[in-house]
Amino acid sequence: FAHYILGAQLRRLAAPYDADDFDSWCERQKALFTQDFFQDRADWGALSDAPIFIVGLPRSGSTLIEQILSSHSAVEGTMELPEIGAISRRFQRLAQRGKGRPYPDLLADLNAEEVRELGESFLERTKIHRKRGAPLFIDKMPNNFHHLGLIFLILPNARVIDARRSPMAAGFSVFKQHFARGHDFSYDLTDIGRYYWAYVDLMAHFDAVLPGRVYRVIHEDLVDDTEGQVRRLLGYLGLPFEAACLEFHRTERAVRTASSEQVRRPIYREGLDHWRNYEPWLGPLAEALGPALTDWRGAT
Repeated sequence: FAHYILGAQLRRLAAPYDADDFDSWCERQKALFTQDFFQDRADWGALSDAPIFIVGLPRSGSTLIEQILSSHSAVEGTMELPEIGAISRRFQRLAQRGKGRPYPDLLADLNAEEVRELGESFLERTKIHRKRGAPLFIDKMPNNFHHLGLIFLILPNARVIDARRSPMAAGFSVFKQHFARGHDFSYDLTDIGRYYWAYVDLMAHFDAVLPGRVYRVIHEDLVDDTEGQVRRLLGYLGLPFEAACLEFHRTERAVRTASSEQVRRPIYREGLDHWRNYEPWLGPLAEALGPALTDWRGAT
């Protein structure tokens, strides 16, 4: 574990992170994206139901869910697409040049035509990633949970799947992972705990504001009852069950995440409690999780 800590400290030198800034970011979203906000803008965006977003923390089962769904004849897995993040950065640059309020607040200033154009632009720009012509496609960028308000605004018929894993398992898994880029929160146990709690709290806000719009898949439940969970997930998507979804490890497609090897194998339980081998050193994570240490499942 000392080596994990040293590696994380070295990585943090090149990847600074401010947990207070992220907490503030989440609070701003909760203040802006209310029930009234969405009711006043219902059906403003592009009305396609083709996009499926899988969001959450990395190393929480999102690649497994994508592989299962991509084994269905009606669903195409693409990759972690950059388009939603690019839209947010474009708005941030405008604000820096004094041409609008900070993101996401400026979303309240857009009119119906501007919102629709953003949704249509997303659909057009993602066509290049769709090779099979399946009616539905997946954007598996985990950090898109940062931008759920934007997604629900410009793509009101998109489906969102929250891939969630128990906090100690998820926290340890991201701590020991060296990511190529992004996920700067993951190199300190206290930061990880605070990030997980902020994520759970933000997702609970959207559960309250837009009930039923987010479908939550608990990783441990998917491992314990794969067929039952897959059938329920397909039901949420309005798709018939296909046996290929249970043979996902046979599906041939490019996978470019840290879980690429795991999804080439049938589901296994060995990794669920791996974090317990290091439990004596994970106190800062448990403490920073706060209420999320035990109250983390949310609405399912």
